Amino acid sequence: MKLSVIIPVYNEQSTIEEVIHRVLAVPLEMEREIIVADDGSCDGTAEILKACEAKHGITVCRVPSQQGKGAAVRLGLQHAQGDVIVIQDADLEYLPEDYPRLLEPILSGRSDVVYGSRFLQPLSPPRLTTVLANRVIVAVTNLLYGSRLTDVDTGHRAFRAAAIKPLPLEANGFDIEAEMTAKLLLRRCPIVEVPISYCPRNVRQGKKIRWWDGLTILYRLLTCRVNLP
Repeated sequence: MKLSVIIPVYNEQSTIEEVIHRVLAVPLEMEREIIVADDGSCDGTAEILKACEAKHGITVCRVPSQQGKGAAVRLGLQHAQGDVIVIQDADLEYLPEDYPRLLEPILSGRSDVVYGSRFLQPLSPPRLTTVLANRVIVAVTNLLYGSRLTDVDTGHRAFRAAAIKPLPLEANGFDIEAEMTAKLLLRRCPIVEVPISYCPRNVRQGKKIRWWDGLTILYRLLTCRVNLP
């Protein structure tokens, strides 16, 4: 079985190389490929990726101009060749060391989709603003789709390729996570959650999501529910 790790990245020159090293260091008995989808970085990230491409044999694909996380994730999915796909943020808020926990339900046959939840047995509790925003988004998701999730906007997800690649994803921004969730639930694909580590950043440290992205996420949840296939 082959694992594809998709790393969407935009202006993360301080962390991207460490992320790649840590993904490569995770002890897994699986062939793996790393696909970095660069969303038009302009801070030196592209130069670092060029060196990593030659040194580590990773695949680098580039969005022609900066469009958002969703555009990078969708581009990465087009290049992924693995049986199992993990999405890994480039800022080290989510740790590659959690892969064994994230992959276990898939490898054991319990589920085709696994979300790493920041709110199950949190070792490092998220900030209050994150908790409050998550509660609203989770409540709307569970109400609209009849689910019982605890973390809809998690950046740590694992899928069987057969579950995620056929989805008609359209989102360019942070609402890609909500779109994935909505369309998986509409297809009655069970989502298993497992606890993960979380190391939150603030805006000064480079965090890019803003409060208005929450409105886009809620809008995406509503439109996916109304526009039933």
